[in-house]
Amino acid sequence: MTTLLYLDDSYLRVFDATVVAVTPDQGVVLDRTAFYPGGGGQPHDVGWLRAGDAVWRVISLRRGLTPGEVVHLLDHAPVPPVGTKVQGEIDWDRRYRLMRTHTALHVLCGVVFREYGALVTGGNMDVDKARMDFELEDLNPERVTRIERLANDAIARGLPVQWWTVSREEAERIPDLIRTKVNLLPPDLREIRIVEIVGLDLQADGGTHVHNTREIGGIRVIGTRSKGRANKRLEIVVVDPEEQ
Repeated sequence: MTTLLYLDDSYLRVFDATVVAVTPDQGVVLDRTAFYPGGGGQPHDVGWLRAGDAVWRVISLRRGLTPGEVVHLLDHAPVPPVGTKVQGEIDWDRRYRLMRTHTALHVLCGVVFREYGALVTGGNMDVDKARMDFELEDLNPERVTRIERLANDAIARGLPVQWWTVSREEAERIPDLIRTKVNLLPPDLREIRIVEIVGLDLQADGGTHVHNTREIGGIRVIGTRSKGRANKRLEIVVVDPEEQ
C-alpha cells in the first residue's frame, strides 16, 4: 500500500520514498507519495523522480491492481528497481493551479447550494479552466452574475479551508455532506475525507486544496450551457487578483 502524503499536506513538494514494485508499463510503485493520482475530476500530478544522478519525468499516474497502490509512470527505461531510494518532486506550478481551481469549485458549489439548494450533477477541471453542472432549471444572465459575485465575495473574505478524516458511519450522519446528485462514494470505503470551507461548504472529497480562499485569487464565469431541462453548466477560470 502506498501512503498518500498529499492527504495530510497538499503543499508538500519534495519527498523521499522507496520503490516497492515495478510494472511492465514503465511504472514504479512507491511506499509513499505526494503525487495526486487523479480522481473526482482533478487531473493527476506530474513531476520528477531522482535517484543519484538519474532523473525520470513522472508523466502520469494510475491506481495499481493491488488496492492502495499508486503507480508512477515514467518517461524512459530502465526504471529504478525495487529497493531504490528515490526523491520525488511535484511540478508545483501545475499542482498549485489545480489546488486553486479545485477549491474554487468548492466555493462555487457552496454558493449555489446555499442560494438555490442545487446539487452537483457533474464536474471536471484542468489547469486552465473548469466546469461544474448543477441541478438547476434556470441559469439566466442575472443569476450567473450573482453567482460569480457571491463566489468572489467569499474568496475575498479569506475563509479557512481545512480537511480531516472520519469513519463512514460518522460521515453518513452529517447533513448534506454529499453534494452530488448521485452518491459517488465507493460502498467499501470505510474512511471518508471531509473538506470544509469554514462557513460556506462542507463535503466529502479526496483531492488537494489551498489553506485559505484568498489564495484562489478570484473566478470568472466564461461560459454556460444547458445540459437538459434541469441540468445547467457553469464554466469558470481562476484569475489572479490583478486580473479581476
